[in-house]
Amino acid sequence: MMGVVETTKQRVRRASKLVAVPKETLPLGQILSGDCVEAMRSLPDASVDLVFADPPYNLQLGGDLNRPDGSHVDAVTDHWDQFDSFAIYDQFTREWLTEAKRILKPDGALWVIGSYHNIYRVGAILQDLGFWILNDIVWRKTNPMPNFRGTRFTNAHETLLWASQGEKAKYHFNYTAMKTLNDELQMRSDWVIPICNGAERLKENGTKAHPTQKPEALLYRVLLATTEKGDVVVDPFFGTGTTGAVAKRLGREWIGCEREDVYRGVAMKRIEKELPLDESALKVMQSKRAAPKVAFGALVEAGFLKPGTEVFDTKRRWVATVRADGSLECGKQTGSIHGLGKELQGAPSCNGWTFWHYEDEGVAKPLDAARQLYLLAVED
Repeated sequence: MMGVVETTKQRVRRASKLVAVPKETLPLGQILSGDCVEAMRSLPDASVDLVFADPPYNLQLGGDLNRPDGSHVDAVTDHWDQFDSFAIYDQFTREWLTEAKRILKPDGALWVIGSYHNIYRVGAILQDLGFWILNDIVWRKTNPMPNFRGTRFTNAHETLLWASQGEKAKYHFNYTAMKTLNDELQMRSDWVIPICNGAERLKENGTKAHPTQKPEALLYRVLLATTEKGDVVVDPFFGTGTTGAVAKRLGREWIGCEREDVYRGVAMKRIEKELPLDESALKVMQSKRAAPKVAFGALVEAGFLKPGTEVFDTKRRWVATVRADGSLECGKQTGSIHGLGKELQGAPSCNGWTFWHYEDEGVAKPLDAARQLYLLAVED
């Protein structure tokens, strides 16, 4: 094992001395076909800013799954999630993580998401390879699938690991943007986000295009937190392209790896429809302010109010633009929905939920109306 660590360290040291790879030489906006390890081997050393990986979970399912009422569970039974042994899964994990470490810049970072079936094995291997875990994030699902047989606790969360290239490696974290997204409270490591459903769930011929499609709100938060505009993001397990769609929207470059033809086709159609945000909406908060229970940023990352939306007070004295992190911009002034409203009025305080309005099919509605829709969706 020490040999693997030493080899990885040598690669990182060599990569840190390399001349920066011109982005134009990378296959930006492309989905590389075939095995992800081979696909990543085609990329230069120290050439990308972030790797987001949603690898096979190796669920070890045997036979059909049924809920307590006898109804069938549409579980992940695809061949790409099946491995003959833990040893084979571990070897596969070590190979793709080694390539991820090689292609990452010295200040680049890795995100991996998984369930209890695989995340502990993945975590141990990435530590063996020299990655340094910065956080483990618990994605708590507001609407998890019901328990299969009622004999265990309902699986209501997944775990994300965020890691830098090493213990002393530099990395990017947009702390203020995350705080603004969370209505001026420091973002915690437990994220409450619904699973992918409704109109966001991609379907082909009436059935789910992919069994484990991740919600865009999850990727929105990851990319906004740990990348900058123009950064290159690689997803070795691209699936139906959630990473690419959100990266395009946020002005990040992306490269995908996906061996399944059907997923590549669905992903490209999806991403081609995605529109990038304009320059002003992509700006994020650089200063600090104050907060209520539902974060306005949660509405933005879930798509209830999109960056670039104009909001205004009832008399339309002020018009502000919603930005990617949930902050508002009015002329040269920026702030949270509460802070900016307070500053513009010269008032001691402001309830941004009732002060600011938006247009919905020609009708002016307070931001609180969007908040109520969000709460209904979360409770659904």
